[in-house]
Amino acid sequence: MTIVRNILAVLAGLVIASVVNMGLIMLGGEVIPAPAGVDTTDMESLKASMHLFEAKHFITPFLAHALGTLVGALIATKIATSHYLKFALGIGCFFLLGGISSAVMLPAPLWFIVFDLTLAYIPMAWIGYKLAHK
Repeated sequence: MTIVRNILAVLAGLVIASVVNMGLIMLGGEVIPAPAGVDTTDMESLKASMHLFEAKHFITPFLAHALGTLVGALIATKIATSHYLKFALGIGCFFLLGGISSAVMLPAPLWFIVFDLTLAYIPMAWIGYKLAHK
């Protein structure tokens, strides 16, 4: 039963983190609209118009990545029966790989890529673990 619960912890953490991430990305476009003429649902449009984005346009993606990872790690830690930190950091590593692939695909500014990859994933997974164990 321990193994099944740990597997469910990881799956729940990944699914809930993804939901939080996408929800914030979708809501973020309502709060801080993309520059005129940019279709944020089309990768080619994003690539072609990334130079139009200002610093304010990167707030939502960072928060989505950070809060998604934090919530996913927290949920995984709460559900797991052992190896809590490993599962929390596993969630962080999974989303870090997604962040790296996004950084490779989209020509975002270097400052954002460094900020996002160093602060939004592993540190947030650790914080999620710590919050779950308070």
